[in-house]
Amino acid sequence: MDIFAVLSLLDATIRLTTPLLLACLAGLYCERSGVFNIGLEGKMLAGAFGAAVVAALTGSAWLGMLAGVGVGVAFALIHGIASITLKGNQIISGVAINFLAAGLTTLLGQSWFRQGGRTPALPQGGRFAPIELPFASELAGIPILGPIYSELVSGHYILVYIAFLMVPLTFFVLYRTRFGLRLRAVGENPKAVDTAGISVTLLRYQAVLIAGVLCGLAGAYLSIAQGSGFGNNMTAGKGFIALAALIFAKWRPVPAMFACLLFGFLDAMQIRLQGVDLPVIGQVPVQAIQALPYVLTVVLLAGFIGKAVGPRAGGVPYTKER
Repeated sequence: MDIFAVLSLLDATIRLTTPLLLACLAGLYCERSGVFNIGLEGKMLAGAFGAAVVAALTGSAWLGMLAGVGVGVAFALIHGIASITLKGNQIISGVAINFLAAGLTTLLGQSWFRQGGRTPALPQGGRFAPIELPFASELAGIPILGPIYSELVSGHYILVYIAFLMVPLTFFVLYRTRFGLRLRAVGENPKAVDTAGISVTLLRYQAVLIAGVLCGLAGAYLSIAQGSGFGNNMTAGKGFIALAALIFAKWRPVPAMFACLLFGFLDAMQIRLQGVDLPVIGQVPVQAIQALPYVLTVVLLAGFIGKAVGPRAGGVPYTKER
């Protein structure tokens, strides 16, 4: 395999990792505060729909992205009200959000556009274009380093760069700021945080809303960057894979990035293996190859990651003592 084939595979890995990484970081913020977020899939799907609808109607990818974030935040608020204010079961509310998003996006898409739940193809300007970094074409001729910079580092959508920049930013916020210290504390011992005069409810709402923003960005990436419009259930389980990556990374931002890269790499591999005759095995059915990322998820979570202990107060509604 030559360097260009390797770079093509790694480039696809980065593109496929982006929505997983954004959703994984969304779950990290939320669950570090003690609120389980099974609804990552639904928030991504709703964000993708909102972004595609606004981008299709206005012809602006930026307005579409803002709409995707807005829809993600709206669904996050529903989750927050159910889980924090009403102290409902966080798992059930997350599952309900997934069902609500799947049904609502299909219903509204069919009602508004009459295309089987899909949105129209985006007009020019309604989709983000790849960004060529400075001197990418000039440096392309330099052996090894040139192709890496011009083919692998340059040429991605702006949301790709945002996703990977969010990793060091999340690390800094969680481990180097007062807000991060309080967020981690409220996920471990909310009573101690409350005793210190800090609002547990406010901190958890802030974490849930940050998760909504990141899920909205992940959905917008799928529909107005990687894709050119919304399709039914276009997230295809990515929210659940992101949740698995979060557990695999044991709720830490940098390992979460590498876990998402692993899943993204396997997804890129399964695309390239479709229809290829493998040595000894021969041609593997497409369905079996497409199942590889999900099989890996089950295998890793079944016993290859060691004991993964989440925040101690995770999933437990907090009631202030009087």
